[in-house]
Amino acid sequence: MDLKKLLSPRAMAVVGASEKEGFGGDTCRNVLDYSTGEGVYFVNPKRDRVFDRPCYPSLADLPEEIDMVVICTPQKTVETLLRQAHAKGARAAVVYASGYSEVGTPEGRKAEEDLKALCRELGMALMGPNCAGFMNYADGVSAFAFISDKRDRKGGVGIVSQSGQLCLSLMDSPNMRFSYSISSGNSSVVSMEDYLDYLVDDEETKVVGLYLEGVTRPRRFLNCLKKAALARKPVVVLKVGRSEKGSRVAASHTGSLSGADRIYDAVFDKFGVIRVNDLEELLATTVLFSTLPHLPEKSGFASISLSGGETGICADMGELHGIAYPDFTPETLAKLREILPEYASPANPLDSTATISYDADAYAATVQAVMDDPEVGMVVLGYTLLHEIADPAIHYMADGIEKVVRDGHAKPMAMLPFVENSRNPKYLDRLASLGVPILPPPAYAFRVLGHLKRFVEYDPSAHTLDAAVPMKSEDTSTTRQTLSEFESMCLLSGYGIPLPKGGLAEDPEQAAALAEEVGYPVVLKVASADIGHKSDMGGVKLHLNDAPAVRAAYAEIMDNARTNAPKAKVDGVFVQRMLEPGMEVILGVSKDPQFGPCILCGLGGVFVEVFKDTAMLPAPVSRDEALAMIRSLKSLPLFTGYRGGAVLDMEALADLIASVSEFAADHRDTLEELDLNPVFVYERGKGVCAADALVVLSK
Repeated sequence: MDLKKLLSPRAMAVVGASEKEGFGGDTCRNVLDYSTGEGVYFVNPKRDRVFDRPCYPSLADLPEEIDMVVICTPQKTVETLLRQAHAKGARAAVVYASGYSEVGTPEGRKAEEDLKALCRELGMALMGPNCAGFMNYADGVSAFAFISDKRDRKGGVGIVSQSGQLCLSLMDSPNMRFSYSISSGNSSVVSMEDYLDYLVDDEETKVVGLYLEGVTRPRRFLNCLKKAALARKPVVVLKVGRSEKGSRVAASHTGSLSGADRIYDAVFDKFGVIRVNDLEELLATTVLFSTLPHLPEKSGFASISLSGGETGICADMGELHGIAYPDFTPETLAKLREILPEYASPANPLDSTATISYDADAYAATVQAVMDDPEVGMVVLGYTLLHEIADPAIHYMADGIEKVVRDGHAKPMAMLPFVENSRNPKYLDRLASLGVPILPPPAYAFRVLGHLKRFVEYDPSAHTLDAAVPMKSEDTSTTRQTLSEFESMCLLSGYGIPLPKGGLAEDPEQAAALAEEVGYPVVLKVASADIGHKSDMGGVKLHLNDAPAVRAAYAEIMDNARTNAPKAKVDGVFVQRMLEPGMEVILGVSKDPQFGPCILCGLGGVFVEVFKDTAMLPAPVSRDEALAMIRSLKSLPLFTGYRGGAVLDMEALADLIASVSEFAADHRDTLEELDLNPVFVYERGKGVCAADALVVLSK
């Protein structure tokens, strides 16, 4: 498929052209308002002219071949029109019609499958069906079914949304400047992943925004995210569906802690994707990235406000969202004392007082002095820009900002209003032309600045930008097989995973012999894939120090199994060397059906379900990524010598995480879940050891 013919056609036709309100008429209005006018033809057998332009009776009557057709007519006409358009040279189409798979009926699903088959036959790139079309502001191409205020929207944001109404809402914002706005609808032929790939490569697009309901082609999706990460092109995603209602019941702690939505978070963390919570945050984040002339070189921020109250808000909101305000150097403080009134107290965040806002040179000098501080990467300018200008301060401030930009030594800047207000369009455009976006009020603004900070700090070279996406199987008859602890440990033993010495005993004497071999003290555990929680049914005996104790424990475990789990198949008793206690950590794998195995680590033992202090990344995970996972835990102080405690062997734990990741990647098609809980982490230099293992496979 050639998306160039779809999104930037040389010539196109609108079938169902009309002057009435509705898809046909509104598409024609958008063509007249936003397209260059050349190479766009209207088709309607019932009209000779539409909006005083020639209207042709059929596609066959057009004076030249076309690349793309916009079909504004009902579903029953679509297939015939696609064939006619193909005969006229078209290899792309936009189909607004509904009544396909979105209605949830067998007839609708069949209609969509038939449509997909026809497009494969014709080699057609099709947007939709059930979509609102697109606007290509970069090249002046309009194929959009909804009307919005006529204005210049050309900019650097590429939007892909399955919802046409959300596209329209973003287009209605005076802040937004687009390269493309794409309402993809059902995406039955050209998928979201195809549009994402196109926009990541597009030079006019500085940032990609996605409204995402789900992913249909996970491998391609991740390849697109990898490409964006390496190109340092921001991808901002509004992903809906945080509910856990659809998650399956899991056999392991890991499975219960890793719902489907959390796996999206893990994927986004790995590939440096920015996730937002609503449309306003999507809008503000994409505007910020597309308006800034370049990214900050450092993640330290400074704010300059005109009052102490505004400065206090910046300080508090910055801390809430992880914004670092580095202290100004003595040289910066000295410069500011020369510029500011004597009653000002220079610090970061800075209360400059309102005096300098009425002096363009003083304001410019203040901004430049703050920018010149070596630890400052970006400056936030506090000021509430009103729609109707009453206070003349903005005139001087804008002149000062322009002076700084024109002098050629500017770092990235953004303006921060402290209450919501419609912005003055003149100054909105003027500041945008200087590379200064206007943020929303602080609750949103600092969340957005936090996204920017983390994107600046994200280093793609520190991540394994691949994922162990499983091969899709057409066989839906798979079942889950839970291995016993002994079977699980045997499977893991080839991956350098530290496990206690031990073996399987089928009678008391064999258990005693194994205990002598591994060394006392030992622990005995019932060996059965059918018994998940061994302790609950009396299947575990600890601190056994001699052969008589081992024999007695073996007999008691087998009696408990017969009494408390009579239907379980018991293979015997697992005899292990008793581990010295250490810091308890859970390490596990949960397989997502789309993205494959995801590695989870966190505070373990009895605290797993209580605190749920865990980190997660898709496999494979490098050692550096594993260390970053550990450092992200709230319980990190317990690893680093909290209140005189021992410094623990985080490096050995990171090696274990990487080894488990390798195992998970190698078994991506069969591994469903894995639990190592607890893993004991010892003092630095003494390593780690997994005390228990559970593996669930698909058959």
